[in-house]
Amino acid sequence: MNLNKLTLTFATVFTLLFSAQTFAIRSTSPIKEVPTYYSEAYLSGMFASWAIDPNKGKASINLKQSWQKFAKKKDVVVAVVDTGIQYNHPFLAKNLYVSNGQIGPDNYGMDFSKKDEEKENKKETSSKTKPVDTHGHGTHVAGIIKSVFPEVKLMALKYYNPQASGQDNLNSTIKALKYAVDQNVDVINYSGGGPEPSDEELKVLKEAEEKGILVIAAAGNERSNIDLAENAYYPASYGLSNIITVGAHNEENEIISSSNYGSKSVDIAAPGFKIKSSIHGNGSGYMTGTSQATAFVTGVVALIKAKYPKLNHDHLRNILLSSSLSLPKLEGKVLGGGKLDAARAMDMAAQTYNQMLSGNARKLAKK
Repeated sequence: MNLNKLTLTFATVFTLLFSAQTFAIRSTSPIKEVPTYYSEAYLSGMFASWAIDPNKGKASINLKQSWQKFAKKKDVVVAVVDTGIQYNHPFLAKNLYVSNGQIGPDNYGMDFSKKDEEKENKKETSSKTKPVDTHGHGTHVAGIIKSVFPEVKLMALKYYNPQASGQDNLNSTIKALKYAVDQNVDVINYSGGGPEPSDEELKVLKEAEEKGILVIAAAGNERSNIDLAENAYYPASYGLSNIITVGAHNEENEIISSSNYGSKSVDIAAPGFKIKSSIHGNGSGYMTGTSQATAFVTGVVALIKAKYPKLNHDHLRNILLSSSLSLPKLEGKVLGGGKLDAARAMDMAAQTYNQMLSGNARKLAKK
Protein backbone atom coordinates (compact mmCIF):
# COMPACT_ATOMS: atom_id res chain seq x y z
CA MET A 1 0.00 0.00 0.00
CA ASN A 2 1.33 3.42 -0.96
CA LEU A 3 0.57 5.51 2.12
CA ASN A 4 1.68 8.69 0.41
CA LYS A 5 -1.22 8.33 -1.98
CA LEU A 6 -3.75 6.98 0.49
CA THR A 7 -6.84 9.09 0.98
CA LEU A 8 -10.08 8.44 2.79
CA THR A 9 -13.06 10.52 1.81
CA PHE A 10 -16.74 10.98 2.33
CA ALA A 11 -18.94 10.34 -0.64
CA THR A 12 -20.75 13.64 -0.18
CA VAL A 13 -20.61 17.12 -1.65
CA PHE A 14 -22.02 19.75 0.74
CA THR A 15 -24.44 22.15 -0.92
CA LEU A 16 -27.20 24.70 -0.55
CA LEU A 17 -29.11 26.05 2.43
CA PHE A 18 -29.99 25.02 5.97
CA SER A 19 -33.22 25.23 7.93
CA ALA A 20 -33.55 25.28 11.73
CA GLN A 21 -37.33 25.13 12.07
CA THR A 22 -38.91 22.95 14.72
CA PHE A 23 -40.07 19.65 13.25
CA ALA A 24 -43.57 18.33 13.83
CA ILE A 25 -45.37 15.44 12.18
CA ARG A 26 -48.79 16.52 10.97
CA SER A 27 -51.32 13.79 10.40
CA THR A 28 -54.95 14.01 9.37
CA SER A 29 -57.19 11.16 10.50
CA PRO A 30 -54.52 8.47 10.88
CA ILE A 31 -55.66 4.89 10.42
CA LYS A 32 -55.89 3.01 13.69
CA GLU A 33 -52.74 1.04 14.60
CA VAL A 34 -50.86 2.44 11.60
CA PRO A 35 -47.83 4.59 12.57
CA THR A 36 -48.09 8.30 11.84
CA TYR A 37 -45.20 8.10 9.42
CA TYR A 38 -47.60 6.64 6.86
CA SER A 39 -49.15 10.09 6.51
CA GLU A 40 -48.57 12.30 3.48
CA ALA A 41 -47.20 14.98 5.82
CA TYR A 42 -44.24 12.79 6.78
CA LEU A 43 -43.36 12.20 3.13
CA SER A 44 -43.12 15.93 2.49
CA GLY A 45 -42.17 17.29 5.93
CA MET A 46 -39.14 19.16 7.18
CA PHE A 47 -36.81 16.16 6.99
CA ALA A 48 -38.23 14.65 3.79
CA SER A 49 -36.41 14.88 0.47
CA TRP A 50 -37.72 14.66 -3.08
CA ALA A 51 -36.52 11.06 -3.08
CA ILE A 52 -39.43 9.93 -0.89
CA ASP A 53 -42.04 12.36 -2.23
CA PRO A 54 -44.81 10.31 -3.91
CA ASN A 55 -45.53 13.23 -6.23
CA LYS A 56 -42.11 12.88 -7.87
CA GLY A 57 -43.07 9.78 -9.86
CA LYS A 58 -40.18 7.69 -11.16
CA ALA A 59 -37.64 10.11 -9.68
CA SER A 60 -38.57 8.95 -6.17
CA ILE A 61 -37.83 5.57 -4.62
CA ASN A 62 -41.56 4.72 -4.53
CA LEU A 63 -41.54 4.59 -0.74
CA LYS A 64 -45.22 5.19 0.02
CA GLN A 65 -46.29 2.00 -1.75
CA SER A 66 -43.69 -0.04 0.13
CA TRP A 67 -44.96 1.32 3.46
CA GLN A 68 -48.48 0.23 2.55
CA LYS A 69 -47.19 -3.34 2.38
CA PHE A 70 -45.09 -3.15 5.54
CA ALA A 71 -45.55 -4.75 8.96
CA LYS A 72 -42.59 -4.88 11.32
CA LYS A 73 -41.64 -8.31 12.66
CA LYS A 74 -38.35 -7.39 14.35
CA ASP A 75 -36.13 -4.48 15.29
CA VAL A 76 -33.34 -3.86 12.79
CA VAL A 77 -30.00 -2.38 13.84
CA VAL A 78 -28.03 -0.44 11.24
CA ALA A 79 -24.41 0.42 12.00
CA VAL A 80 -23.66 3.88 10.60
CA VAL A 81 -19.88 3.98 10.12
CA ASP A 82 -19.37 7.70 9.68
CA THR A 83 -18.66 10.93 11.59
CA GLY A 84 -20.96 10.04 14.48
CA ILE A 85 -24.60 11.02 15.01
CA GLN A 86 -26.02 13.93 16.99
CA TYR A 87 -27.63 11.95 19.79
CA ASN A 88 -30.16 14.61 20.84
CA HIS A 89 -31.39 15.63 17.40
CA PRO A 90 -35.22 15.73 17.55
CA PHE A 91 -35.52 13.67 14.37
CA LEU A 92 -33.07 10.96 15.46
CA ALA A 93 -32.99 10.75 19.26
CA LYS A 94 -35.57 7.97 19.53
CA ASN A 95 -33.84 5.88 16.86
CA LEU A 96 -30.38 5.60 18.38
CA TYR A 97 -29.41 2.11 19.46
CA VAL A 98 -28.18 1.54 23.00
CA SER A 99 -27.01 -1.79 24.34
CA ASN A 100 -28.32 -1.05 27.82
CA GLY A 101 -29.57 1.80 29.95
CA GLN A 102 -30.88 5.18 28.87
CA ILE A 103 -29.58 7.01 25.83
CA GLY A 104 -27.19 9.86 26.56
CA PRO A 105 -23.92 11.39 25.39
CA ASP A 106 -21.93 8.49 26.87
CA ASN A 107 -24.20 5.65 25.80
CA TYR A 108 -25.27 5.66 22.20
CA GLY A 109 -22.35 4.42 20.13
CA MET A 110 -18.58 4.17 19.85
CA ASP A 111 -15.85 6.57 18.80
CA PHE A 112 -12.92 4.93 17.02
CA SER A 113 -11.72 8.16 15.43
CA LYS A 114 -8.90 9.06 17.82
CA LYS A 115 -5.41 7.75 17.25
CA ASP A 116 -4.22 5.09 19.68
CA GLU A 117 -1.57 7.37 21.20
CA GLU A 118 -4.20 10.04 21.85
CA LYS A 119 -6.36 7.53 23.70
CA GLU A 120 -3.38 6.31 25.69
CA ASN A 121 -2.39 9.85 26.69
CA LYS A 122 -5.94 10.58 27.83
CA LYS A 123 -6.27 7.10 29.36
CA GLU A 124 -9.36 6.51 27.28
CA THR A 125 -10.71 3.56 25.39
CA SER A 126 -13.16 3.71 22.52
CA SER A 127 -15.92 2.51 24.84
CA LYS A 128 -15.49 5.64 26.99
CA THR A 129 -15.43 8.18 24.18
CA LYS A 130 -18.46 9.82 22.64
CA PRO A 131 -19.28 9.49 18.93
CA VAL A 132 -20.19 13.19 18.79
CA ASP A 133 -20.81 14.38 15.25
CA THR A 134 -18.84 17.61 14.92
CA HIS A 135 -18.82 17.28 11.14
CA GLY A 136 -22.50 16.78 10.26
CA HIS A 137 -22.11 14.10 7.62
CA GLY A 138 -23.14 11.16 9.81
CA THR A 139 -26.20 12.96 11.15
CA HIS A 140 -27.34 13.70 7.60
CA VAL A 141 -26.82 10.09 6.48
CA ALA A 142 -28.63 8.77 9.57
CA GLY A 143 -31.60 11.04 8.87
CA ILE A 144 -31.98 9.61 5.38
CA ILE A 145 -32.02 6.04 6.69
CA LYS A 146 -34.63 7.03 9.28
CA SER A 147 -36.73 8.83 6.63
CA VAL A 148 -37.06 5.53 4.74
CA PHE A 149 -37.62 3.33 7.81
CA PRO A 150 -38.78 5.47 10.75
CA GLU A 151 -38.47 2.63 13.28
CA VAL A 152 -34.86 1.75 12.46
CA LYS A 153 -32.28 1.45 15.24
CA LEU A 154 -29.10 3.41 14.44
CA MET A 155 -25.74 2.40 15.93
CA ALA A 156 -23.37 5.38 15.77
CA LEU A 157 -19.80 4.28 14.98
CA LYS A 158 -17.47 7.23 14.47
CA TYR A 159 -14.29 6.68 12.48
CA TYR A 160 -13.42 10.08 11.02
CA ASN A 161 -10.88 12.46 12.54
CA PRO A 162 -10.20 15.53 10.36
CA GLN A 163 -6.74 15.91 11.94
CA ALA A 164 -5.78 12.28 11.33
CA SER A 165 -3.91 10.89 8.33
CA GLY A 166 -5.60 8.76 5.71
CA GLN A 167 -3.99 5.68 7.24
CA ASP A 168 -5.23 6.56 10.73
CA ASN A 169 -8.76 7.07 9.45
CA LEU A 170 -8.57 3.77 7.58
CA ASN A 171 -7.44 2.02 10.76
CA SER A 172 -10.37 3.60 12.59
CA THR A 173 -12.73 2.44 9.85
CA ILE A 174 -11.51 -1.13 10.22
CA LYS A 175 -12.05 -1.01 14.00
CA ALA A 176 -15.56 0.37 13.53
CA LEU A 177 -16.42 -2.29 10.96
CA LYS A 178 -15.03 -5.01 13.22
CA TYR A 179 -17.13 -3.77 16.12
CA ALA A 180 -20.27 -3.79 13.96
CA VAL A 181 -19.56 -7.34 12.81
CA ASP A 182 -18.87 -8.53 16.36
CA GLN A 183 -22.16 -6.98 17.48
CA ASN A 184 -24.01 -8.90 14.73
CA VAL A 185 -25.78 -5.85 13.39
CA ASP A 186 -28.30 -6.40 10.62
CA VAL A 187 -26.86 -3.93 8.09
CA ILE A 188 -23.74 -1.76 7.84
CA ASN A 189 -23.92 1.63 6.10
CA TYR A 190 -20.52 2.97 5.04
CA SER A 191 -20.78 6.20 3.06
CA GLY A 192 -17.05 6.67 2.65
CA GLY A 193 -13.97 5.02 1.23
CA GLY A 194 -10.79 5.57 -0.71
CA PRO A 195 -8.66 4.37 -3.64
CA GLU A 196 -6.36 2.08 -1.65
CA PRO A 197 -7.30 -1.50 -0.68
CA SER A 198 -6.55 -2.90 2.76
CA ASP A 199 -6.02 -6.56 3.62
CA GLU A 200 -7.29 -5.92 7.14
CA GLU A 201 -10.43 -4.20 5.91
CA LEU A 202 -11.06 -7.01 3.44
CA LYS A 203 -10.63 -9.57 6.22
CA VAL A 204 -13.29 -7.88 8.36
CA LEU A 205 -15.68 -7.55 5.43
CA LYS A 206 -15.25 -11.23 4.62
CA GLU A 207 -16.13 -11.98 8.23
CA ALA A 208 -19.29 -9.92 7.73
CA GLU A 209 -20.00 -11.94 4.60
CA GLU A 210 -19.66 -15.20 6.54
CA LYS A 211 -22.09 -13.88 9.15
CA GLY A 212 -24.58 -12.78 6.50
CA ILE A 213 -24.25 -9.05 7.22
CA LEU A 214 -24.96 -6.83 4.24
CA VAL A 215 -22.69 -3.80 3.73
CA ILE A 216 -24.07 -0.88 1.73
CA ALA A 217 -21.11 1.11 0.37
CA ALA A 218 -20.81 4.34 -1.58
CA ALA A 219 -19.37 4.22 -5.09
CA GLY A 220 -17.48 7.45 -4.40
CA ASN A 221 -17.44 10.95 -5.90
CA GLU A 222 -14.40 10.98 -8.16
CA ARG A 223 -16.37 11.17 -11.45
CA SER A 224 -14.62 7.94 -12.46
CA ASN A 225 -15.44 4.60 -14.04
CA ILE A 226 -14.55 2.23 -11.21
CA ASP A 227 -14.81 -0.75 -13.56
CA LEU A 228 -11.26 0.26 -14.47
CA ALA A 229 -8.61 -1.10 -12.09
CA GLU A 230 -6.83 2.25 -11.88
CA ASN A 231 -10.05 3.88 -10.63
CA ALA A 232 -10.99 1.26 -8.02
CA TYR A 233 -12.73 2.60 -4.90
CA TYR A 234 -12.78 0.63 -1.65
CA PRO A 235 -14.61 -1.01 0.03
CA ALA A 236 -16.95 -0.86 -2.96
CA SER A 237 -14.42 -2.53 -5.29
CA TYR A 238 -13.64 -5.60 -3.17
CA GLY A 239 -16.31 -7.53 -5.07
CA LEU A 240 -17.72 -9.44 -2.10
CA SER A 241 -21.22 -10.86 -2.31
CA ASN A 242 -22.36 -8.95 0.77
CA ILE A 243 -21.33 -5.51 -0.53
CA ILE A 244 -23.87 -3.42 -2.44
CA THR A 245 -22.19 -0.52 -4.25
CA VAL A 246 -24.35 2.55 -4.81
CA GLY A 247 -24.13 5.38 -7.33
CA ALA A 248 -26.14 8.62 -7.17
CA HIS A 249 -28.80 9.96 -9.55
CA ASN A 250 -30.71 13.24 -9.73
CA GLU A 251 -34.41 14.05 -10.20
CA GLU A 252 -34.03 13.42 -13.93
CA ASN A 253 -32.79 9.88 -13.18
CA GLU A 254 -29.34 10.70 -14.52
CA ILE A 255 -26.11 9.82 -12.75
CA ILE A 256 -24.91 13.03 -11.12
CA SER A 257 -21.67 14.45 -12.49
CA SER A 258 -19.66 13.80 -9.32
CA SER A 259 -20.71 10.17 -8.88
CA ASN A 260 -18.43 7.28 -9.73
CA TYR A 261 -20.00 4.80 -12.09
CA GLY A 262 -19.46 1.42 -13.70
CA SER A 263 -21.79 -1.07 -15.37
CA LYS A 264 -20.01 -3.94 -13.60
CA SER A 265 -18.86 -2.42 -10.32
CA VAL A 266 -21.78 -0.19 -9.30
CA ASP A 267 -24.76 -2.34 -8.37
CA ILE A 268 -27.56 0.20 -8.22
CA ALA A 269 -28.32 3.92 -8.35
CA ALA A 270 -30.32 5.88 -5.78
CA PRO A 271 -31.17 9.55 -5.18
CA GLY A 272 -28.13 11.63 -4.28
CA PHE A 273 -28.64 15.20 -5.51
CA LYS A 274 -29.69 18.04 -3.19
CA ILE A 275 -31.02 15.64 -0.57
CA LYS A 276 -32.68 17.15 2.49
CA SER A 277 -32.07 15.49 5.85
CA SER A 278 -31.17 16.18 9.48
CA ILE A 279 -28.18 18.39 10.30
CA HIS A 280 -26.60 19.96 13.40
CA GLY A 281 -28.99 21.54 15.86
CA ASN A 282 -32.68 20.91 15.39
CA GLY A 283 -32.86 21.48 11.68
CA SER A 284 -32.49 20.08 8.21
CA GLY A 285 -30.21 20.87 5.31
CA TYR A 286 -29.08 19.69 1.91
CA MET A 287 -26.17 17.54 0.80
CA THR A 288 -25.24 15.87 -2.48
CA GLY A 289 -23.30 12.69 -3.18
CA THR A 290 -23.18 8.92 -3.21
CA SER A 291 -23.21 9.01 0.60
CA GLN A 292 -26.83 10.09 0.45
CA ALA A 293 -27.67 7.51 -2.22
CA THR A 294 -26.12 4.79 -0.07
CA ALA A 295 -28.32 5.74 2.88
CA PHE A 296 -31.51 5.33 0.82
CA VAL A 297 -30.51 1.80 -0.14
CA THR A 298 -29.67 1.01 3.48
CA GLY A 299 -33.08 2.26 4.57
CA VAL A 300 -34.88 0.00 2.10
CA VAL A 301 -32.78 -3.01 3.13
CA ALA A 302 -33.59 -2.32 6.79
CA LEU A 303 -37.29 -2.01 5.96
CA ILE A 304 -37.30 -5.38 4.20
CA LYS A 305 -35.25 -7.05 6.93
CA ALA A 306 -37.70 -5.80 9.56
CA LYS A 307 -40.61 -7.48 7.78
CA TYR A 308 -38.76 -10.60 6.64
CA PRO A 309 -36.09 -11.32 9.28
CA LYS A 310 -35.14 -14.71 7.83
CA LEU A 311 -33.90 -13.29 4.54
CA ASN A 312 -30.09 -13.45 4.39
CA HIS A 313 -27.62 -11.22 2.58
CA ASP A 314 -27.82 -13.29 -0.61
CA HIS A 315 -31.60 -12.94 -0.64
CA LEU A 316 -31.39 -9.21 0.01
CA ARG A 317 -28.79 -8.63 -2.67
CA ASN A 318 -30.84 -10.51 -5.25
CA ILE A 319 -34.00 -8.66 -4.21
CA LEU A 320 -32.38 -5.23 -4.58
CA LEU A 321 -30.78 -5.90 -7.93
CA SER A 322 -33.64 -7.87 -9.47
CA SER A 323 -36.25 -5.32 -8.41
CA SER A 324 -34.31 -2.25 -9.53
CA LEU A 325 -36.05 -0.17 -12.18
CA SER A 326 -34.02 -0.20 -15.40
CA LEU A 327 -33.86 3.15 -17.15
CA PRO A 328 -32.12 4.09 -20.42
CA LYS A 329 -30.40 7.09 -18.80
CA LEU A 330 -28.63 4.78 -16.35
CA GLU A 331 -27.48 2.17 -18.86
CA GLY A 332 -23.71 1.83 -18.90
CA LYS A 333 -23.48 3.66 -15.57
CA VAL A 334 -24.74 1.00 -13.15
CA LEU A 335 -25.45 -2.71 -13.37
CA GLY A 336 -28.47 -3.24 -15.62
CA GLY A 337 -29.16 0.50 -15.64
CA GLY A 338 -31.13 -0.02 -12.44
CA LYS A 339 -32.31 2.45 -9.81
CA LEU A 340 -33.74 1.78 -6.36
CA ASP A 341 -37.49 1.10 -6.16
CA ALA A 342 -38.71 0.36 -2.64
CA ALA A 343 -42.15 -0.94 -3.64
CA ARG A 344 -40.77 -3.33 -6.24
CA ALA A 345 -38.17 -4.50 -3.72
CA MET A 346 -40.85 -5.15 -1.10
CA ASP A 347 -42.89 -7.15 -3.63
CA MET A 348 -39.88 -9.25 -4.55
CA ALA A 349 -39.05 -9.77 -0.89
CA ALA A 350 -42.54 -11.21 -0.37
CA GLN A 351 -42.06 -13.54 -3.34
CA THR A 352 -38.64 -14.63 -2.11
CA TYR A 353 -39.92 -15.24 1.40
CA ASN A 354 -42.88 -17.30 0.16
CA GLN A 355 -40.59 -19.37 -2.04
CA MET A 356 -38.30 -19.94 0.92
CA LEU A 357 -41.24 -21.14 3.03
CA SER A 358 -42.40 -23.44 0.24
CA GLY A 359 -38.93 -24.92 -0.02
CA ASN A 360 -38.82 -25.54 3.71
CA ALA A 361 -42.26 -27.13 3.59
CA ARG A 362 -41.16 -29.58 0.90
CA LYS A 363 -38.04 -30.48 2.86
CA LEU A 364 -40.11 -31.15 5.97
CA ALA A 365 -42.51 -33.33 3.99
CA LYS A 366 -39.64 -35.56 2.85
CA LYS A 367 -38.50 -36.33 6.39
